[in-house]
Amino acid sequence: MDRKKLVLLLGALIIAIGTAFAARSLFAGGNAPAAEAAVPTGPRVLVAKRALTAGTIITADALGFQPWPKELVQDAYFIDGEADMNKLLGTVVRYPITAGEPVTQGSLVSPGDRGFLAAALGPGMRAVTVPVSATTGVAGFIFAGDRVDLVLTQQIEGADQSAPLRTAETVLRNLRVLATDQTTEKTTDENGKTVVAEFRTVTLEVTPKIAEKIAVAQTIGTISLALRSIADSQSELEKAVAAGDVQIPEGATPEQEEKMLKAAMARPMDKGTTFVTGGDVSRFQRSTVPPKTAPQQYSAPAAPVVAPSNGGGNAAPVYRGPSVRVTRGKETTETPVARSGAGKSN
Repeated sequence: MDRKKLVLLLGALIIAIGTAFAARSLFAGGNAPAAEAAVPTGPRVLVAKRALTAGTIITADALGFQPWPKELVQDAYFIDGEADMNKLLGTVVRYPITAGEPVTQGSLVSPGDRGFLAAALGPGMRAVTVPVSATTGVAGFIFAGDRVDLVLTQQIEGADQSAPLRTAETVLRNLRVLATDQTTEKTTDENGKTVVAEFRTVTLEVTPKIAEKIAVAQTIGTISLALRSIADSQSELEKAVAAGDVQIPEGATPEQEEKMLKAAMARPMDKGTTFVTGGDVSRFQRSTVPPKTAPQQYSAPAAPVVAPSNGGGNAAPVYRGPSVRVTRGKETTETPVARSGAGKSN
């Protein structure tokens, strides 16, 4: 090859390599400031990992720390290193918080604070309190957040001397426990184990209609609580979906479906209740309601008996049994009087 052509080829190669290095440095230098500007240099603040509605109980997966611009940090924010995340578990959201929004100290209510119970209630729900004992309250093994069924036990008496009807009926199901006595959280000992303690009252979350039913049930008989399994809500939800009681609209997003299913699992139920009578437990107990009033015997009026005449006149009939004798001039008539309650029956 010609020497002149070889020199030109080497020069072109050197120029191409230099141009490539210069372009690489230029692009790398232009991207570096943008990458640095995207990373906040301020402290890490506590934000919501998902949308939190009012009444949501805070769990470990609901909140997390995230870097935040220093100039936008406010005094009400929870700062990493200053706030204890464990103390926030079990608190309730007072106001709605969107995903990624910083959590303020005023947006959470701690157990025992004023307004905690009202914040823990779902929209449109009510809180009612029922008295319990060690027997009717599952021996103290019910805590806030558990779900229970309400069983009504009563004895129906009759007017006669027959045995009464003894019944037990599950009148309400899937009720959320808000508090036991005046405690809204579990009590633990120095080893962190849950302390089981007896209580005299239980506060439940119900709808306004169910609140009225509980008020009436307390005047009828004895109320007992039955603790529900955690898996019961899922199985009953599947039954409700199969029966068509829970309908998900077409085109709903997975987030909307999850929200609707969670709401269906959390709602209390007053339909599909069951009952047991004394006859279902013992053959010596009755299984039907005793009559409320004893049937009365029908008593027919007494038949008249003709008395003998005293002298040529017509004989006046004489009645056996109660009667009224009426005399008009020379003529006497006797009218029978029916006994009290004769001819009537219930």
